[in-house]
Amino acid sequence: MKRWFGRTQKVQKNRVYFDSSSTTNVHPEVLKTYETLLETYYVNSESLYDEGSEIHRMMEKARNAIAGLLGVSSQEILFTAGASEANNAAIKGVCFANQEKKHIITTQIEHSSVLNCCRQLEEHFGYAVTYLPVNEKGVVRVEDVKDALRKDTAIVSIMHVNNEVGSINPINDIKEIIKKQSQAYFHVDLTQSFSKVPLDLKDIDLASLSAHKIEGLKGSGLLVKKRHVPFLPLICGGEQEFGLRGGTSNALVNMVLAKTMRLALEEHKTYQAHIQSLKEELLSGLKGIEGIQINSSEEGISEIVNFSYPNIPSEIMQNALNEKGYLVSARSTCESKSHNPSYVLLAMGYNEAIANSCIRISLSKHNTIEEVHGFIDALKEIIASYGKRI
Repeated sequence: MKRWFGRTQKVQKNRVYFDSSSTTNVHPEVLKTYETLLETYYVNSESLYDEGSEIHRMMEKARNAIAGLLGVSSQEILFTAGASEANNAAIKGVCFANQEKKHIITTQIEHSSVLNCCRQLEEHFGYAVTYLPVNEKGVVRVEDVKDALRKDTAIVSIMHVNNEVGSINPINDIKEIIKKQSQAYFHVDLTQSFSKVPLDLKDIDLASLSAHKIEGLKGSGLLVKKRHVPFLPLICGGEQEFGLRGGTSNALVNMVLAKTMRLALEEHKTYQAHIQSLKEELLSGLKGIEGIQINSSEEGISEIVNFSYPNIPSEIMQNALNEKGYLVSARSTCESKSHNPSYVLLAMGYNEAIANSCIRISLSKHNTIEEVHGFIDALKEIIASYGKRI
């Protein structure tokens, strides 16, 4: 990732970015397109004069392209400011439009935007929420989903890939159960899976994703909302987004989301074998260090490896790695300022010592085998220095 840090090379040298699940650098082609658009297209896309109509047409062309990539109708694509908004809009939009149904199903390992949304509905709006457990690999059991379904279940919200450990949920099996056994709507968070794990959105009612996880712009995302799904808008305003998401359209950002998604899909095919080789080399190195606990299943996505060294708390390990030039996370970045143990690892059955000392490495096409080898060497040095004293 030297390209990303080249702009601050005088301040920081030899920095290695192992935190791509947190955010990514903007793809050069996306950035170039956005900068070109900024020079010319600044008027409101809802304006009736020619310039506004042209921007609106271009944005709708992008919406059509995105719909084609996802296999849905263009009227089922709602542009948002990111996945957190899309997740909240999906859950609250369905629940508020179906107020006779007061039950929600989700899992214990969802992103905070889903968990805190559900807690708010629970605490302030009288909803009952079932938080499903996961197994030791971080995967929800299909039978648990089936057993939790009720006549008054309004929505089931389950992530495709977990952002801390990279586990992959059996979405296809889950959607079959939901459609056969209930009238509930099914929402899937695709934030960590889009372009990495294929998923047919047939029989999935709502889906969320964010651009900045796939080398797009921050403040950009979308919600897929199928036409048959009853929905009350989270943001009331004008007639933007078919009247379902008010506010002046961030038209240029929405336009380049189509290119961002297309490039992500194309480049994953090119770089998947490389990223898998990085993961295998990283796992091999970690397994050679006494005391390391690997928390990610090898069945998870190639991009995420989560491990713990129980004698060194996460924050101390992160700071020590930072001093050696390695940028990593522990929990989800949205939880990074929390000193609580990882709720994902606790849900997977790990004890607090493991959950308090976890480190998440997230790999990308920009990383190299040499960087992985350097990381393992740095980790050994840190353990030798700190591991016996803490």
